[in-house]
Amino acid sequence: MGHIGTIIVWALVAALVLLVITLPINLQTQLVASIAVVTLMAAIKVIRAEGIWRLIALAFGTAVVLRYVYWRTTSTLPPVNQLENFIPGFLLYLAEMYSVMMLALSLFVVAMPLSPRRSRTAKEERLPTVDVFVPSYNEEIGLLANTLAAAKGMDYPADRLTVWLLDDGGTEQKRNAASVLEAQMAEARHRELQALCRDLGVNYLTRARNESAKAGNLNNGLQHSRGELVAVFDADHAPARAFLRETVGHFADDPKLFLVQTPHFFLNPDPLERNLRTFEKMPSENEMFYGIIQRGLDKWNAAFFCGSAAVLRRSALAEAGGFSGRSITEDCETALALHARGWNSVYVDKPLIAGLQPATFASFIGQRSRWAQGMMQIMRFHFPLFKRGLSLPQRLSYMSSTLFWLFPFPRTIFLVAPLFYLFFDLQIFMASGGEFLAYTLAYMVVNLMMQNYLYGSFRWPWISELYEYVQTVHLLPAVVSVMLNPAKPTFKVTAKDESISVARLSELSRPFFVIFAVLFVAFLMSIYRFHSEPYKADVTFVVGGWNLFNLIIAGCALGVVSERSERAASRRVAVKRRCTFNLGGEDHPATLENVSAHGARLQVFGVDADPARGETAFLRFTPYGREKEETLPVEIRNTENLGNILAIGCRFMPAEARHHSLVADLIFANSNQWSDFQISRRSNPGLTRGSLWFLGVAAYQTSRGLLYFLRSMRGPAKRETVR
Repeated sequence: MGHIGTIIVWALVAALVLLVITLPINLQTQLVASIAVVTLMAAIKVIRAEGIWRLIALAFGTAVVLRYVYWRTTSTLPPVNQLENFIPGFLLYLAEMYSVMMLALSLFVVAMPLSPRRSRTAKEERLPTVDVFVPSYNEEIGLLANTLAAAKGMDYPADRLTVWLLDDGGTEQKRNAASVLEAQMAEARHRELQALCRDLGVNYLTRARNESAKAGNLNNGLQHSRGELVAVFDADHAPARAFLRETVGHFADDPKLFLVQTPHFFLNPDPLERNLRTFEKMPSENEMFYGIIQRGLDKWNAAFFCGSAAVLRRSALAEAGGFSGRSITEDCETALALHARGWNSVYVDKPLIAGLQPATFASFIGQRSRWAQGMMQIMRFHFPLFKRGLSLPQRLSYMSSTLFWLFPFPRTIFLVAPLFYLFFDLQIFMASGGEFLAYTLAYMVVNLMMQNYLYGSFRWPWISELYEYVQTVHLLPAVVSVMLNPAKPTFKVTAKDESISVARLSELSRPFFVIFAVLFVAFLMSIYRFHSEPYKADVTFVVGGWNLFNLIIAGCALGVVSERSERAASRRVAVKRRCTFNLGGEDHPATLENVSAHGARLQVFGVDADPARGETAFLRFTPYGREKEETLPVEIRNTENLGNILAIGCRFMPAEARHHSLVADLIFANSNQWSDFQISRRSNPGLTRGSLWFLGVAAYQTSRGLLYFLRSMRGPAKRETVR
């Protein structure tokens, strides 16, 4: 009876909502209602009310959105017999409905996400055996050495931990390639990595052929190992010392648990963060996914495998036939298959690995193209909404994750829609300026406020729009390609540890300047039409404002594709750690100030004279979990006299395997430093202050991008001076 009562209540509420959103009212009443809702939502946000008040605010916002959808559907579409207006008008309508659908799915997933799970440490006598897989293809040896050393140094009984390097760059297929140069390079890599693994106490494994890309490489690892659990780290994802201690305990709680996923933390900025200079003060784009969305998915038992920084149960993988390899996003596809078989997942929201993300815009687009194409393959091959074995919340969660990657289509339509009116005088949106103010503007403001409610300090205003725009230009053809031929895309490894020695325009920058020029001409056209056609001033004002917004985003993107010079791929992470600095045979007390994958900065006491650049010194410290100091050779790079203290910047000079372990201990052992860094840049500027900040950034980046473009026209010799 209780179940029937609940259904009746929901039916009555749904009927009441339907009545409210379809109620015929005049423009003045609609405007007053919209202002009232915006005021109420703002008040709830200002007093920082949570729980039921958060849901009330989202419910009122949803009512405004649904009201807009009803009005948009019934009153604004051009007549069908005017095809020149109806076709682009209907495409714009579909783009808006896609946005509303994604908002609805976001509300379902993250309206009330799970609180971060606590660490779950297993009892010592019940610790399972773990195989650690580090799949590799063409990564630099030093990068692999740090990751393998960090994996080997995890706090876990040595007899229950086996680390494997799964090398797909030294396969028999590559060592016997028709190209002599390619074969020799593969053979040299094969021997060098075998020696490194011997020195580090790590198992080296390769295979005959490069089949099924990363999924095939991981499955080959499964065939040669026997651990109860499998931890997977990308070649540039080094784990903290406590990684296994924080994760494996969850498997003892649930025999049907197949996955414990942790977030990906990055030591270096992505191209947008680097070129816009926002890395230290604004949360990264990926933090919205790992900080909010994955916790929302976890609430519905739909947190999925992200390819790295995760632990999986071997028996679950065996039941599904190993890692799925039909799509190029084997991680999400594997999770989908196991969720459909009734297995469970857990998301631990604590950064326990540190990695590198693409530094150049071209590599960034290559990575995102693979993600987009892989998710479209999952959509085509499996279509989660009808996937047998999934619960309804899981179906909706996976649909949210896959449908997101269709954003290039609506984003393109939103970009070109104003041009139909400004250049061709087409009427694709049948509404007056007053109606736009009462319905569309209210919808846009409420939409922004709801996004702010959902993502808060993890998503600043307009940043997601910028990320989507810069990806759309190149992802649109990639998504179209995979939709037409889902079997076509192949796995491509993302470049790691890149650096940009000379400031330059990205090789993918040309379309962005063309689009900016077109939108600028449209802006001038809107001014002309505003004065020459005063009887259409309200519509021209609205469409011109829409185009101006697109122009601001496009201008900011010019700064994104203007690559700043930056020689170091890894940013330094602040640490406070006592050590001893041996210079010229004399020991000096010192404090580590910050470290990166390549070097460190120290504050050294008692040094009488500045050491010479290039001079060799030795850094001594006690690694975590050990009792005696160990020595790491370094090279002096720079010095700064701070009175009684000499600040010394040095470069690590690892000469043997143990030195890589010491470097890994300095950088990766303590994950608290990564959490502290993330928290330090999480703040919510609010819609007003955040919008003003973005306008300032966009103005500066537009001028910087145009400056790069002008200097690029003057030849390579001039480009080197650009910063």
